[in-house]
Amino acid sequence: MTWIKQEPELPHDPFFFGYGSLVNTATHVYDRHHRARLDGWRRVWRHTPFREMAFLTAEPFEGSYIDGLIAAVPGADWAALDLRETGYDRVPLDRGISHEAVQAGEIAVYHIPEGKHGPADGDRPILMSYLDVVVQGYLQVFGAEGGQHFFDTTAGWDGPILNDRAQPLYPRAQLLREEETSFVDRALAKMGARIVEAEG
Repeated sequence: MTWIKQEPELPHDPFFFGYGSLVNTATHVYDRHHRARLDGWRRVWRHTPFREMAFLTAEPFEGSYIDGLIAAVPGADWAALDLRETGYDRVPLDRGISHEAVQAGEIAVYHIPEGKHGPADGDRPILMSYLDVVVQGYLQVFGAEGGQHFFDTTAGWDGPILNDRAQPLYPRAQLLREEETSFVDRALAKMGARIVEAEG
């Protein structure tokens, strides 16, 4: 990846590394953001009793990397993000992170350590409306190659995917262009994903 030089950041502001819906900048207000890469990690869909839908989280995984965005959290005011990421732990990244920012304070990532919430009694479906938002972000920031890399570096696709596009359940659902929706559908079909239609 070729990094583009940016204006210096305020070094006292911490940053978060987003690898899912936070890559889609339409879902948040953190406008000082830059492309980033986290080496030695992958994404995984995790099923827990904490909620009825699958979590997208990240976990250490040797030999893999995930692309995403870092964004400054002004004044270290984490309250809104911590609320948004309820169920996740916010932990500092002390290695493996590279990014376009000239300067950045501490960088944290939200993730769910394995076993944090205990095992779920069965699969929790992946929300299509959530998946659409994530992939739209990757297509906008990293292009088609980045969109495909999201699918390639995410584990846990064996669970069901709930097609709620007609009535989105994800509170930050976005309107996708036809080519974005088609990209998601083709990727899921290629993997043989199990799609379940939402009721109603």
